[in-house]
Amino acid sequence: MLESITNVINSIDSFVWGWWMIILLLGTHIFMTIRTGFIQTKVGKGIKLSVTKDPDAEGEVSQFGALTTALASTIGTGNIIGVGTAIALGGPGAVLWCWLTGVFGIATKYSESLIAVKYRVKTKDGRMQGGAMYALERGLNMKWLGLLFAFFGAFASFGIGCATQVNAIATVCKENIGVPPLVVGIVVAILTALVIFGGIKSIARVCEKLVPFMAVFYVIGCIIILGINFDFILPALQKIVTLAFTPGAAAGGLVGRGIMMAMQYGIARGLFSNESGMGSAPIAAAAAQTRNPVRQALVSSTGTFWDTVVVCAMTGLVLVTSIMKNPAIDMSNVTDGGVLTTLAFSQIPVLGPVILVIGIISFAYSTVLGWAYYGERCVEYFAGKKGLIPYRAIYIVIAAIAPVASLNLVWTIADILNALMAIPNLIAVLLLSPVIVQETKKYIDHLDEKDTTEIPVIDE
Repeated sequence: MLESITNVINSIDSFVWGWWMIILLLGTHIFMTIRTGFIQTKVGKGIKLSVTKDPDAEGEVSQFGALTTALASTIGTGNIIGVGTAIALGGPGAVLWCWLTGVFGIATKYSESLIAVKYRVKTKDGRMQGGAMYALERGLNMKWLGLLFAFFGAFASFGIGCATQVNAIATVCKENIGVPPLVVGIVVAILTALVIFGGIKSIARVCEKLVPFMAVFYVIGCIIILGINFDFILPALQKIVTLAFTPGAAAGGLVGRGIMMAMQYGIARGLFSNESGMGSAPIAAAAAQTRNPVRQALVSSTGTFWDTVVVCAMTGLVLVTSIMKNPAIDMSNVTDGGVLTTLAFSQIPVLGPVILVIGIISFAYSTVLGWAYYGERCVEYFAGKKGLIPYRAIYIVIAAIAPVASLNLVWTIADILNALMAIPNLIAVLLLSPVIVQETKKYIDHLDEKDTTEIPVIDE
């Protein structure tokens, strides 16, 4: 019976993350790139704004706090293991497609964050609420679709945001430090409870410190490894580009799996990693102190830049150069991204395993915190404030038991829910694209101008 159910769920997963979803997401990325006049050229401005405080504007947290909360959930194990999976299943050429997905995804992250801020509301106690559900309700009069988005988002947070991340922490701690999984689950659950019961301000405070540390540590580690593999950087780049468009094998254990496989797994992993189009990060963007929607949208769009264009690209280059330098790593029989990543990093004495362990632990824990906030906002949308305490309690219990649970089915269900979140969010982005264009034209050259539109106050 369980096997039949598993097979049905796996079939649903294969369908919802099939080519039609990849085309929908990538098509939206390209469409919004054109509609926004190639907003990617403003990434530098977004980075500058992300460290600029705007205390006089309405909102709960700084622009940087909102960005790091979003990055906390976005930069996760997918940036390390997910890239390994793309290379294992799609060949080194998948790295290029993953990177291109991030470049075009910046436009969709900008767009979904803009409408999240434009259509946000405020509770009577001053908390900001926003995201795809409010854009659908207030911008398109489609509250029923907003409710569906919130429902899918809340339940997705238990899987992709909590259970799978804590399980990854427990696995890496057991294999490298020898800490029992149950102990890891209890410790993570306690640490999570201490943070999430403080709300967005508490989560943002932790993320403001944790995210820059973990990202800088990981990137510096990758740079050191690339320094060790220096002679293979140019050959690796050449093979990544070549194998993105042609089938065939490369030197040093690399296996090209053809353009279709490279595209499929590179694009899918890129989309999954940066979450552009999924509608999760805009929930954090809506809480930001910002003078106008375009200002925060530019800040939020840098999340995809850091996540995919920088971190995923670095991981991909580290893996490919390590495989080329160490022909003992045989890609031909490896289909598990975690195994391939571990093999590649373990080739670097001392430094490789340390970077991998600290990277996975910090990336996964930050994702637990970021998704806890997303889940809360989704629950509050369809169940009201009374649903927050039960949600937090369930989230913490899941964190505690995740290391000793079998998560294959949970991961698949979460994968499905992520796709189901993306559909209403993309509908909001595409149907509200005229509003996005109008707001962009209004503020893009006047970023200091304050939006005088009054934010509605809602009954809780």
